[in-house]
Amino acid sequence: MTSAVTKAIGVVKDVSPMYYRILSKFPQNFTFCFAYGSAVKPQIGNQKKHNMIDLIYCVENSYRWHGTNIEMNPSHYSALRFLGKGFIARFQENWGARVYFNTLVEIKEEDVTIKYGVVSQKDLIADLLDWSYLYLAGRLHKPVEIIKQTNSSQLQDALQSNLRSAVHTALLILPETFSEYDFYFAISNLSYAGDFRMTFGENKNKVRNIVQPQLLNFRELYRPILQQFHVYVDFSTNDSQCHQDIHPETKLHHLMQLPMIPQQRIVKFWNHGGIQQDMEDVLRAVAYDIDCPVILRQILKDIVWQSSVRQSVKGIPTAGLLKSIRYSAKKIAKMF
Repeated sequence: MTSAVTKAIGVVKDVSPMYYRILSKFPQNFTFCFAYGSAVKPQIGNQKKHNMIDLIYCVENSYRWHGTNIEMNPSHYSALRFLGKGFIARFQENWGARVYFNTLVEIKEEDVTIKYGVVSQKDLIADLLDWSYLYLAGRLHKPVEIIKQTNSSQLQDALQSNLRSAVHTALLILPETFSEYDFYFAISNLSYAGDFRMTFGENKNKVRNIVQPQLLNFRELYRPILQQFHVYVDFSTNDSQCHQDIHPETKLHHLMQLPMIPQQRIVKFWNHGGIQQDMEDVLRAVAYDIDCPVILRQILKDIVWQSSVRQSVKGIPTAGLLKSIRYSAKKIAKMF
């Protein structure tokens, strides 16, 4: 890897040089990049050497990035590339969860296969702040391998806000007493409960398989966030139980801190067929309702279901028919 590429990417401490060699094969005008999945972070039952590496490139200008990438790596794209970089960029930003994936891309020099998604920075920030799709926001609730840190203060703030939102949500769903494992399981499950691929195509124990081997990574990720919650929860990292305040006024505080889309959907659900109340009145009523956790879980399931279905349908033309069949077959094989 040349020094110019190293400088362009911005080396992150303790990241495998392999990732930088992979990234050097792509246009360098991206603002943030992370890797995730079973090939990157340990999962129970998924220690195979040749698991596919999942990458996300965050770019400021999708049109320009795809234009350069089509010139550099035309074989990565399906026949959609013949419709032009403008079509590719619009298809990315107007459909599904606003991510464009190229899958089953072989990097022969590294003897690895990757799947990479491209998202515009504005769309990533919107998902992190509002949970519009709870798609990339959900992936970033869990430990990932940051390969290029962002220089954007707006994106940095959104990444932290996403983690705080996950904590508020998990505390609303969990009972008064819970374990550290329960807490991280609840957070990880936010973006899996409702994902239609969990019905067919994913290991039913996927969330457990993610959380158990990564407790230390979760701890490191959420430690600075949890310091902001000491008034609401006594969090234990040893074998003792965690305790939280479940008074309705505390629940109301958590509900008021939720991202915009879940809040709006709670209001719509609560007002359905009844007197139209404003958001503060609805959230207060939900905070005092015994079914508050049930309502919130269902709202999040609906968001995840819609985005996962639309993104998966979008993946058929972006991957092409043959790659879609191969990718689905790999998923089903892993499930069994």
